[in-house]
Amino acid sequence: MTNISRKAFIYSAVAAAAAATIAGASSCQKAKAKEDRKPLNIVYIMTDDHTAQMMSCYDKRFADTPNLDRIAADGVRFTNSFVANSLSGPSRACMLTGKHSHKNGFTDNTTCVFDGNQPTFPKYLQKAGYQTAIFGKWHLESLPQGFDRWEIVPGQGDYYNPDFIVENGDTVQVHGYLTDLITDKSIDWLENERDASKPFCLLIHHKAIHRNWLADTAHLNLFEDRTFELPDNFYDDYAGREAAKTQEMSIFADMDPIYDLKMNRPDKDSPLKARYESYVGRMDSAQRAAWDAFYNPIIEDFYAKDPKGRELAEWKYQRYMRDYLKVVKSLDDNVGRVLDYLEEKGLLDNTLVVYTSDQGFYMGEHGWFDKRFMYEESFHTPLIMRLPKGMERRGDITEMVQNIDYAPTFLEIAGVEIPSDIQGVSLLPLLKGETPENWRDALYYHFYEYPAEHSVKRHYGVRDGRYKLIHFYNDIDQWELYDLDADPTEMHNIYGTEGTDSITAVMKNKLKDLQEQYDDPIRTEYPL
Repeated sequence: MTNISRKAFIYSAVAAAAAATIAGASSCQKAKAKEDRKPLNIVYIMTDDHTAQMMSCYDKRFADTPNLDRIAADGVRFTNSFVANSLSGPSRACMLTGKHSHKNGFTDNTTCVFDGNQPTFPKYLQKAGYQTAIFGKWHLESLPQGFDRWEIVPGQGDYYNPDFIVENGDTVQVHGYLTDLITDKSIDWLENERDASKPFCLLIHHKAIHRNWLADTAHLNLFEDRTFELPDNFYDDYAGREAAKTQEMSIFADMDPIYDLKMNRPDKDSPLKARYESYVGRMDSAQRAAWDAFYNPIIEDFYAKDPKGRELAEWKYQRYMRDYLKVVKSLDDNVGRVLDYLEEKGLLDNTLVVYTSDQGFYMGEHGWFDKRFMYEESFHTPLIMRLPKGMERRGDITEMVQNIDYAPTFLEIAGVEIPSDIQGVSLLPLLKGETPENWRDALYYHFYEYPAEHSVKRHYGVRDGRYKLIHFYNDIDQWELYDLDADPTEMHNIYGTEGTDSITAVMKNKLKDLQEQYDDPIRTEYPL
């Protein structure tokens, strides 16, 4: 071998050995990085009837929610977050399955029982090695499946000294205020029951801030010095909106002075008096003494003044706002307890914290309380997420998202393949700061619960970035069209007015496309 050949051979051998060493080191580093990269935990906090305008990270006019604001500040705030069916049980079914109501089978609270045998995201996470738990409100009539640990309240649950259904099927009464107790049970599971070597998905699902807004006695005196400005459309006359005229969710006409506003006295009666007395009857002597000490003077003053007409309507509004905010205060405090625990235990960097509600709610807009309608206040729902280390997105996410998107998001975060029958789409790309091509430009909605409480007609509809088209059906056949840029409070139904033919055609085509995409059988009964 010549000197040149020998040198080339030696150089080649050294280079090959070096390359092998570098490749081996790189391979080890990748393996170690993969080993160090633990699966993300998920804490999903869900409330009932908490509307975005009563969270200070969305709207600073009314509420101060510093702990909810912490979630948004350390992550993202979705500004176009919506539900598929603005009602408690159906919304939960959409969230669990990633499917619209007609696909998961739970269309309304009055006739349905959730089929727990169907696939849900907790079941998929269990198969992937996650520990799963839920504490609090379930409201799906059947018992939870897919959870390693659960305790739920029967039906809506009680604010004071509530019952819990435990895993053996027994019902156990627990002393305390419900929002505190749900948080206690959730933190206790994190601290004492879970296997710290495994990832977890914890659902903390509150009754708050559901009607009839019974505050913790520690907060009864809060907000009593506040006077809240009436919404501009508080005295809406519902011109051009037939379904809105026949609802039974008016603060003036339908909000019960005893049940909703606590103006109970032995000589006064209402259709809901017995229900109210059963709720406050759960209190122990100390709780009831604090309750009576606060409310008795207000009760006496109310009946002495005996307000009528607009004076009564506005008195009801002020009491409603104060009671609602008192329940929000307990909720926000307890969210803070969860965040503090996760931070203390070093879990925040590896945990996605999600906060949302099962839908929005009316705080006097259109003169209403409650939800159900596809109008913005109840169709829109708050959604904020505190992001774990490695997800650096911050601020607002403006893309249109829906509660059918939660299930695929959690699955993708856990590294689980998203089943093809899930109708929602994962939000993970948005959390990473990516803008997926062909992101949806319209959302579909369908409400079924009629005839029923609050008398909101059945309807379905479509919303894009500017327009909303709604069809009220069943015992009515009425269309409504809104230009949300020109009329954000949806006071002027422009369906059928001059110059709207082209946009109506466009919106009906979008509606038809979504009904076909989601395979809603209503399209055969009311073809477009």
